[in-house]
Amino acid sequence: MTEGTEFYYNLSTGRVEEGRQSPVNDLMGPYSTPEQAQQALTIAADRNEKWEQEDDAWEGDGDASAPAD
Repeated sequence: MTEGTEFYYNLSTGRVEEGRQSPVNDLMGPYSTPEQAQQALTIAADRNEKWEQEDDAWEGDGDASAPAD
């Protein structure tokens, strides 16, 4: 792999692409390795879970009695 090469996960095909070969709406990335790109959905799910936990903590652990904004 040459320095600066980027890899993308194509949501439509489920394949990893070297460089942007498809419309950006179909892509997740860029990732620095094909292995990372292949794990794009797992990486996104893990990040979303972390952000949800951070949001819950910031909002008072999702306490229903907390006042709404």
